[in-house]
Amino acid sequence: MKTTLSDFVIAFLDLMEAEGRTLKTASIRVGWGLAFIILASLLLLIASSSFLWGVYQLLITVVSAPAAAMLISLFALIFAAVAAVIAKKVSQ
Repeated sequence: MKTTLSDFVIAFLDLMEAEGRTLKTASIRVGWGLAFIILASLLLLIASSSFLWGVYQLLITVVSAPAAAMLISLFALIFAAVAAVIAKKVSQ
């Protein structure tokens, strides 16, 4: 069996075509995954904001408005610290 340079070129181009299709499929999957991560992050931000606003409205009935705002900011700071610790542990 005699192999020529044209056989190598054709085999190389076939390989490049297959790898191109694989790259296209993988990049589309990454794009959709990124879109869903952004959507989930946005919904998490809305949910946590609504939760903190509800707690603020509840605290206003018990303490003054400035004290309720300080307590809510403390809750938000604690939530942010917990999220940062979790993110650090996950990334290691």
